[in-house]
Amino acid sequence: MNLNDKKFATTENKSGLSSEETIFHYFQNGTTITGEYKGGAVREGFIIGKQTGDSKIELLYQCLTTEGELKAGESKGTISETPSGKLKLEFDWNWLNGDLSGGKSEYMEIG
Repeated sequence: MNLNDKKFATTENKSGLSSEETIFHYFQNGTTITGEYKGGAVREGFIIGKQTGDSKIELLYQCLTTEGELKAGESKGTISETPSGKLKLEFDWNWLNGDLSGGKSEYMEIG
């Protein structure tokens, strides 16, 4: 499964920063994943990562919030395909600065 030029919206993220207003745009070249995200509490965000298996990915991310805070985190996740053919991402994540909290999040392909 490839994330190149795919956009996702947050569907579940109780303890995180992203919301349904946050849009993630991924690019993939081989196993290298990059991306950007913004919306909701995120003014600007960037992603770098890699695909570690057919449906497994690892990401590092950083953002500037609308409150002016710099945040950085890491996540490990899976890519799956829904019955409708859309991709779904599920992550276990944690912040690398601030309170170092973490959680689980889910994202659905849009567009």
